[in-house]
Amino acid sequence: MDTVFSGIQPSGELHLGNYLGAVRNWVALQDEYRCFFCIVDYHAITQDYDPAALSKRTLEMAGDLIACGIDPERSVLFVQSSVPEHLELCWILNTVTPFGDLGRMTQFKDKAEKQVDNINAGLLNYPILQTADIIIYQARLVPVGVDQVQHIELAREIVRRFNARWGEYFPEPQALLSSTPKILGLDGQAKMSKSIGNTIALGEDDDSIRKKLATAATDPARVRRKDPGNPDVCNIHTLHTFFSDAERIQWVRSGCTTAAIGCIDCKGALADNVIAHLQPIRERKQQLQANPERVKEILHEGARKARAIAQRTIAEVRARVGLWS
Repeated sequence: MDTVFSGIQPSGELHLGNYLGAVRNWVALQDEYRCFFCIVDYHAITQDYDPAALSKRTLEMAGDLIACGIDPERSVLFVQSSVPEHLELCWILNTVTPFGDLGRMTQFKDKAEKQVDNINAGLLNYPILQTADIIIYQARLVPVGVDQVQHIELAREIVRRFNARWGEYFPEPQALLSSTPKILGLDGQAKMSKSIGNTIALGEDDDSIRKKLATAATDPARVRRKDPGNPDVCNIHTLHTFFSDAERIQWVRSGCTTAAIGCIDCKGALADNVIAHLQPIRERKQQLQANPERVKEILHEGARKARAIAQRTIAEVRARVGLWS
């Protein structure tokens, strides 16, 4: 059984973009692969953050992942900083990673533009730590979106350089691309992001979900109720493809293109289906919030399992590199 690794930053409560773009896919992967899912708090501190809130956000993220269906009996769920071997491997990988490759990373350039007062070395070395996260578990597959493919290509190059210098050991990871289309935020312009404020959180109440969807952007061509639209350029239609059955999706497509239904009707039907889909997730989340010690137990056990593997990897790496022990 191939090993899958994926990580998510502890940004707090999950939203629909996180769920549809990544977590829903992770849940499905548990049936086919040996899965390691990591809350990457070391990565999170490369940007401005509130230290007092980081631990709380980490625990909240873990609860959301479990509520969505990440099963600690079938997967290893843990916090990155609980396995310090990630950092030791990262340092060793630093020595085979050309500086110029890091500076060419699109994500580094994007983040540097957004935090011009905090362009730190950790931000530059982010993809090296990401590589360490993956290969310390000998993971062959990494579920990512298109925006992360460049990082996986660099990870493959880093592995090749390690293996060429110290002998074949690590497998080259492969990107496991999701078929999920890009999930835009409620503004219909940008990817769902808490920093932009265009999200729907998984734990939001029914009224909040309805109000947010009621104001969400649709096809700009539908200025008036009688104007026909194009579902293929409407984010509301995209969301219907995840939360509605085939009959309802056809109703949306036909009604939009002929102006038989208005955007209010379309959004109302979507809200009903989103609420119904999220209800069991919200109920599981509430149960976990009432028992935070259970979430901590799962994370501690996940870290124990992950660290046992990471320590074996580091022992082999240290021997190959020639470090004293």
